[in-house]
Amino acid sequence: MKIDELADSINGKIIGNNNFFLNQEFTGRFTFINDSTKGDIVIRHWINGKGIEMAAGKEIACLITQNPKDGAVEKAKELDFPLIVTDKIELANAYALKWTVANFSPNSKNIVITGTNGKSTTSHLIYHILNSAGYHVFTNTNSESEFNTLIDPMVSKLISDEINTNGELDFLVIEVSEVQGWLGNLMKNHAFLMSNALNPKIGVITNIAMDHIGLVNSIDEVFDEISPVPQAIGEGITILNHDDNLVRKLDAKNPFYWSMDDKSVDLYFDNGIIYNDELIIEKEDLPFTSNHFVQNILSAVGACISLGIDLNEIKNAVKSYRALNRRFAKLNDEPLIIDDFAHNPDGIRNTIKESIKLLGDDEKLHVVCAIRGSRGVEINKLNVEALVEVFTEDINLFLSSSNDVVNDLNYVTPEEREVFFNVLDKNNIKYTHFDNLMDCLSMVYDASDKKDIILLIGAQGMDPAESLLKNFL
Repeated sequence: MKIDELADSINGKIIGNNNFFLNQEFTGRFTFINDSTKGDIVIRHWINGKGIEMAAGKEIACLITQNPKDGAVEKAKELDFPLIVTDKIELANAYALKWTVANFSPNSKNIVITGTNGKSTTSHLIYHILNSAGYHVFTNTNSESEFNTLIDPMVSKLISDEINTNGELDFLVIEVSEVQGWLGNLMKNHAFLMSNALNPKIGVITNIAMDHIGLVNSIDEVFDEISPVPQAIGEGITILNHDDNLVRKLDAKNPFYWSMDDKSVDLYFDNGIIYNDELIIEKEDLPFTSNHFVQNILSAVGACISLGIDLNEIKNAVKSYRALNRRFAKLNDEPLIIDDFAHNPDGIRNTIKESIKLLGDDEKLHVVCAIRGSRGVEINKLNVEALVEVFTEDINLFLSSSNDVVNDLNYVTPEEREVFFNVLDKNNIKYTHFDNLMDCLSMVYDASDKKDIILLIGAQGMDPAESLLKNFL
């Protein structure tokens, strides 16, 4: 790789040295400053003069940024250090991913998963099936979902590190956000850029719904972000949710449809998983039977069938699967406490509906909802309206701003809190609000009978709930 070719590929401008630092060879590793070694390339959203000095001291090959500030340009010129400045840092991260796959994993079969809901569970299920079948697999989805964004070079670094340590990969299973942004600005075409960089053999599109309000403000904008993904999959097979009207509008060359309702498609659910009109996985063998999780199973099974994985291998792996953290996870038996990452309207509706199905006679459902902090009024308005839509008289509602467990990036603003209150008041729904999550959980637990169900929903504001519950369970 030559530095001028790299800069041209990402629409970047070279400042300082117009060759790699010290004319050294590029190691092939894209990474972060703190993790970098001699000859690596670092990608950062911003860099200052001190950062340039640190990069030069570590003798990295070059540094790519979108926002040089506080003397970064001057320091690069002073040290004759190669700094590449691009207007779109996502181009650099897509390039890093593409280069890493092409040079470290040219023979792997690559699977990309995108959509609004179910990406992490679907990705992890595909990983589990392939891993159980004896293949060497890498995925960027783990139990904490730490690495399932592609706005930095982390996934590229992890892929190269995995192959350097453990040898060639058979499969790459990569979750791609359907909508992505940085500091409130949309990274347009993110899903296409990252999917295209992977040269996927299989693509999975779970559904199309609202989530990232502010980055996109209408369902049409979400569709615009997802609709180019089938082009990136090209001649590969695209696994599609036939039950989603917008997904059916996507133009895929080789579609593979699944459905919960339509028995005319490739794969469907009817008291079990049916493929080619034959029962391949019985309902009692499914790790969970909630509708939205069955949808994830259908996506994952469809992907693995399309990869040619033996049906018995798929069945055995699905049967042994254990869910990711905070995916309808059971935390306690009496009362039954369920923890779910539901953080957008579809997720909230589905999770509450499935919880209501578990109620017996004279049992109550206590819903504990963490308001989304620093995500804007619109997404919180849609969330509370979804909650109202599925609310029943068997539900006791508790809200938490979770001030005691979130950082400044996830702090609930007064406006976000008020929109929740206003919609609930307008619909005559009673609720109790707590500033702190610990106080909220303590009150809900004390108010619950052993036969009741406590449902915890929300994103960052509910993440610490499991550890906090240990104080009084």
